Amino acid sequence: MWSLLSGFSLGLSLIVAIGGQNIWVLSQSMAGANRLVIAGVCILCDALLILLGVSFISQLQLWLPPLVPILTIAGVLMLLYLAYGSAKRVIQGSSGLLTNENVQRQSPKLLALTALGITLLNPHVYLDTVVLIGSLANADPSPIAFTIGACLASLFWFSALTAFAPKLKVFLSSPLRWRIFDAVIAVILMAIALQLAFNAFW
Repeated sequence: MWSLLSGFSLGLSLIVAIGGQNIWVLSQSMAGANRLVIAGVCILCDALLILLGVSFISQLQLWLPPLVPILTIAGVLMLLYLAYGSAKRVIQGSSGLLTNENVQRQSPKLLALTALGITLLNPHVYLDTVVLIGSLANADPSPIAFTIGACLASLFWFSALTAFAPKLKVFLSSPLRWRIFDAVIAVILMAIALQLAFNAFW
C-alpha cells in the first residue's frame, strides 16, 4: 500500500508541475471541448510512457546491474531538486494557474492530435515518466504497486481537471491556494526522496 501511495503521490506531483499542459487541458475543458478525448489522450500517453520507463529501466538492470544504485541516487537528487523548486515558488510565487480565455473549439480528431502534440513534444514528460518514475519504480520494494499508483495519479488528475473545469479554474487561479498546493507537493517529493534513499541504502 505504501508503494502504491508513493507512486500516486510522485505521479501527481510531477503532473501538476507541467503547467503548460494543465493550462491547455483546463482552457479546452472550459471552452466546451470534448473532455473525454482530452482526458483519454493525456491519461493514455502518461500510462504508456510510465510503463515504457519501468520496462526500460528494468531491462537495464539486467544488462548493467551497477546502474541501478546510480539511477536511484539521481532520482533522489532530482526529487529533492523538484521539492526545492516547489518550496521556492511557495516563497516567491505570485500567480496561480491562469487559463487562456480566448479558446477556439476543435473537432475531436484535431483535439486528439493537439493533445498528443502538447504531451509528447514536451521534453519534461520523458524525464518525469520514463526516466524518473521508471528508475524510482524499479528501486521501490514493490515496483508494480508503485507503477500502478503513478498511472492512477494521471487518471485522477486529468479526470478531475476535465470533469470539474469550471470550479477548478477558480480554485487553481488563486495565488494563495496554488502556493499551498506547491507547499504540499514540496513535502510529498521530499518524503518520497527520503523514503527511497532509506530503502536503497539502509
